Amino acid sequence: MSAEAQVGLSDKLGRMRRSFRGWRGQRPFWGGLLTLLGGIPIMYFPYANLTLGTMTIRMATTAGAGSLIIGVLLVVLGLTMWFQPHSRVFAGVAAILLALVSLVVSNFGGFVIGFLLALIGGALGVSWAAARPAGEPAKGRGNQGAGGPVDDGAPEAPATAPAGGVSGAQDDLSGTSPTNGTNGRRRAG
Repeated sequence: MSAEAQVGLSDKLGRMRRSFRGWRGQRPFWGGLLTLLGGIPIMYFPYANLTLGTMTIRMATTAGAGSLIIGVLLVVLGLTMWFQPHSRVFAGVAAILLALVSLVVSNFGGFVIGFLLALIGGALGVSWAAARPAGEPAKGRGNQGAGGPVDDGAPEAPATAPAGGVSGAQDDLSGTSPTNGTNGRRRAG
């Protein structure tokens, strides 16, 4: 290979790596990977044969079909986290529930390996949040909703209580208090 071909190849590999990193950052990649990997031992162990010398030990259980279904569903949920990141919460909760069911159904969840992988993958899928673009400010919890600040006509209460500790003043920074009538609720209109 010539030096120019190696440079072209390294540029192409660098672009592919950056492209994959960008794709991976837009979805719960690690949650999906762990969920997918958790499904493999759950569906494999009930159908495995272990040979010790001349003796063959079969790990098959009466719930082999249930193990296969749980394992396939975990693989599908892992792929769902990758290719449909907007349904990550559903996929994560379903993966956690299937991991818990696999403890009973399939050899202690694939000898605890598949159980732990699926449980952690589901938790990562549920807890993942998309990164905000650099210029977009974080949305606070106060009087802002999807449409921006809500003006309810009431004056804003001070952020801290006055030195005298007058009751009725806002004690926290949440933007709600019984004196201005919001109590964390939004107005419809």
